[in-house]
Amino acid sequence: MAAAPEGKGILLKADPIAAAFREEVTSTLKTCETKPKLVGILSTSAAPSKFYAEFTRKQCEDLGVEFILKKTGAALSEELSEGDGVEEAILEANVDDSVHGILVYFPIFGPQQDHYLQQVISPMKDVEGLNFKFHYNLYHNIRFLEPKTLLETSTAPSQGTSTIDGEVPPAGMVKSIIPCTPLAVVKCLEYLGVYNRILPYGDRAYGKTVTVINRSEVVGRPLAALLSNDGARVFSVDIDSIQEYNKRPQASSDSTRYNPRHVVHPCHMTLQEILAISDVVVSAVPSANYKVTTEWLKAGCICLNVAADKNFEKDVRDKASIYLPAVGKVTILMLLRNLLRLQQYQCVVREGRESN
Repeated sequence: MAAAPEGKGILLKADPIAAAFREEVTSTLKTCETKPKLVGILSTSAAPSKFYAEFTRKQCEDLGVEFILKKTGAALSEELSEGDGVEEAILEANVDDSVHGILVYFPIFGPQQDHYLQQVISPMKDVEGLNFKFHYNLYHNIRFLEPKTLLETSTAPSQGTSTIDGEVPPAGMVKSIIPCTPLAVVKCLEYLGVYNRILPYGDRAYGKTVTVINRSEVVGRPLAALLSNDGARVFSVDIDSIQEYNKRPQASSDSTRYNPRHVVHPCHMTLQEILAISDVVVSAVPSANYKVTTEWLKAGCICLNVAADKNFEKDVRDKASIYLPAVGKVTILMLLRNLLRLQQYQCVVREGRESN
C-alpha cells in the first residue's frame, strides 16, 4: 500500500488481498490426494491472451498446480486462422478424466461465437464460471447446487437453492461456481470494508451505492448482479444505457423487505449524477481512451479498475479515498479456487457413482 500524500487517497495494490487467498489455495492443495490439472487453451495471437497464459502458467507452477497449455489456431502457427481447432481442444479436455479444469483465453471470434464456446466447456470443468448454469444461478441468487447436475447436458438451469440465512451448503449440496473476475472484485470490496459482516449473509452490502461501468457478460453484468444480490444499490452503465439493479422494492408502499434476487429497473439519471452518489465505482472498459471524470466522483469513494487499460484519470485520488488499479492477482486465485472446488465436486460425483 502506497502512503497517501496529504489530501490524497490511498493507492492500494492487490497483493495483500491476494496473499490471503494464496494461503487458502496452498492449504487446500496440501489436502488433495491428486494434484489438480488445469488445461489452458490458447487459440489467438493477441498479446493480452498470451500474457495471461504465461501468467497462469507461472501462478500454477508457484502453487503446485499442474498446468498444460494447448495451442491451436494462430497461437500454434501463423499459417492458421484465429480459433482453428479451439472447439475440438475443448471437447477433448471435457472427456479427459485427468483434467479438472478448462480455461480458454478469450476473446477469439467475437462475443456471439465466444459465448457459444463458453457453453461448450463442461460446467464440471468451467473454472471461469461462464457456463449458463452458473450464470442462471448467479442472476437468480441461487447459491448452492447438487454436483451431479453439472454433468447434465441439458441447457435447463441446474436445480439449486437460494440462501439468505447462511453460507454453509445444505446436505448434499455445494457452492455454485461464480465467475472469477466479478468474484475477485467482491473479495476486494470485502477486504476494503464495503461489506459489513455484522449484517446477515446475503445482505452485507446493504446501504452501499455502487456504479459498475461496462455491462459485459464476462464482468460487468454478473458483478452488478452479485453486488445487488448482496444488498447494494447498483447502477450498471453501458455505452447506450444506465440500469439500476436492486433487490429492495422501489415502491415505498411495498412492505416486502427485499426480493429474493435483484430486479433491473431503467435509470434516467446521467453518469455524472450517479457518480456523485456512488460509494464505490468499478470500471471495466476495454479501452485506453475511456476515463472516468475525477471531478464527478463522490468525495471519499472507493475506485477499482478492472480493465487492462486504466479507466480512471491520473488525479483520481484527489477524490477517491482508496484506488485499486488492478485486480488480476486476485482473479487468478479465484480461478484456482474454482479449480479446487470443481475437483472436489468431480470426486463427489465419482464416489456417488461407485456407491451405486
